[in-house]
Amino acid sequence: MLYIGIDVGGMSIKAGLVDEEGNILFKHSCPTGVERGYVAVIRDIAQLGLATVEKAGRRMDEVKAIGIGIPGIMDQRTGIIPFCTNLAWHDVPIIEEMKQYTDLPVYVDNDATVAGLAESVKGVSAGTQNSVFITLGTGVGGGVVLNGKVFSGAHGVATEIGHMVTVAGGLPCTCGKRGCWERYASATALIRAGRVLCAEKPSCTLMKHVDGDIRTITAKDVIDLAMAGDADCVKIFDDYIYHLVVGLTNLINVYDPEVIVLGGGVSHCGDFLLNAVRSLLPKYVFFKSMPYARVELARLTNDAGIIGAAMLGR
Repeated sequence: MLYIGIDVGGMSIKAGLVDEEGNILFKHSCPTGVERGYVAVIRDIAQLGLATVEKAGRRMDEVKAIGIGIPGIMDQRTGIIPFCTNLAWHDVPIIEEMKQYTDLPVYVDNDATVAGLAESVKGVSAGTQNSVFITLGTGVGGGVVLNGKVFSGAHGVATEIGHMVTVAGGLPCTCGKRGCWERYASATALIRAGRVLCAEKPSCTLMKHVDGDIRTITAKDVIDLAMAGDADCVKIFDDYIYHLVVGLTNLINVYDPEVIVLGGGVSHCGDFLLNAVRSLLPKYVFFKSMPYARVELARLTNDAGIIGAAMLGR
């Protein structure tokens, strides 16, 4: 059987026809056009998925289900998306809307969750039953696979791992709490630390690197200088790794996964990140005489959303 996988983002909708093994047979995309409202966007989601099958030269009776990954949360009990910030959606009846265009079963889940499922089927955690996928980007997102199935909890919010508190009374978070993990382990955290460095030490290498404009600092700027051995940026990166590892040990204690997969923009620095995490993690794991999750870098990158969404239907 075949599956339609759809990755919905704020700027574009990407669809793919995917086989049982997670191989993408054909891809298609269109702009999201968020400003048009959810009715128009969901119509495009459905039509794009159906067009993908047609353009791939396959028949609809070969397709078993449609899976959709969204940048928000899904209430599996009601078929409603309660909250999806990037799309400005609140209480959107996506399953009901999709039924206007297709009789196929429709499955919907968080985009990080489906990316984690994709890695467990076709990526670096393939062959395992229990894994945690983490996106290290503007924030920190996560996807959990337990016993071979995605785990989203009773209300669809179980994998908001970026908002577990790792520093009591710490930095204010956009969610309204203080000390959330993503305030310390995201790309945004590296940017913030870089700006603080430049404000406190205007003569630093990072300030020169960005030609004196701290508004242009990126996480990559900080990491590149750390890789080059700049002492100030090495300190920032070491602090970042400490906070990242604190969160990872929490996830190990809660889920005991076989693999933790690191994705998102920060993971693009590759072995520099991976080796630092692998070096520090043993110091903080609880059961030091027992095996614990190996840490790997995500492999599927841009195709993870399509593959994982499709695999929801499998």
